[in-house]
Amino acid sequence: MAIKTINLKEKLDCFSEAWSPKIIGELNNQQVKIAKFKGEFIHHQHEEEDELFLVIEGEIKIELKDKTLDLKAGEMVIIPKGTTHKPIGIGEAKVLMFEPKTTLNTGNKQHDFTKTDLDKL
Repeated sequence: MAIKTINLKEKLDCFSEAWSPKIIGELNNQQVKIAKFKGEFIHHQHEEEDELFLVIEGEIKIELKDKTLDLKAGEMVIIPKGTTHKPIGIGEAKVLMFEPKTTLNTGNKQHDFTKTDLDKL
């Protein structure tokens, strides 16, 4: 396999739809994904997987049961498995996620936002 760099801006410019994660890399049974967050997602949790959210551009909020996290460009958070959370894109935000291959974007819920076959960029 050829080793090559990944330009996040170029990858993010390849699509416009919100809440549709794209795989940009894989390592150690983990996937590196990018997505555009716009508006509200759904409350959900992942029983077996932790998730990392890194805001590349824009701002997001993540609602938890007892508080809301505000993340701006350059900030990240790790949501532990079993934690109910609801991402919200303020305007359009560009986000990098790092999570196990088994992670379904809507976790324990089936919804119109559920994506089972992610595109690889």
